[in-house]
Amino acid sequence: MMAVFTAVPLAAFVLCAIVLGAIALGGGIYETVLVDRVWPGNPAIIQPSRGGINRGLFWAPIHIVYEVALLVSAWAVWGDAFARGCIIVALIAHFASRAWSFAYFIPKALWFEKAGDLTEEQSRLARRWIQLSRCRPVLEALAIISECAVIVHFATAVPR
Repeated sequence: MMAVFTAVPLAAFVLCAIVLGAIALGGGIYETVLVDRVWPGNPAIIQPSRGGINRGLFWAPIHIVYEVALLVSAWAVWGDAFARGCIIVALIAHFASRAWSFAYFIPKALWFEKAGDLTEEQSRLARRWIQLSRCRPVLEALAIISECAVIVHFATAVPR
């Protein structure tokens, strides 16, 4: 009976991280499927100064709360070897995506937001940015799948 009372709170932390990660993944898919298809031809779409969307209003808060939830989840499940391994995979996948974002995607995105209309060379760079950006939702999906494995692990460990 004690396993139910220890596994449920641990799973709740991870479930919170999954939900927040899924919101971020949904935003990434939305950008990839809808926004990224059109903005190189109409950069005003991603330029807040020209009436376009301000992506930072979504991405900054969702990443902050997701990362806090992911770190709290890691702390909460660290004592379980299987869960720890899954959370480490989630942390590596997510923080690899974030490191890549801070090193390449965010600076380029901010540059595109300030660029005005794009030259042919800038359009080529934008298309390259978009191609590479498609990898980030895959990394985030890997993080979420790893977190889901923790939930399944705790669900199957609880005696019925």
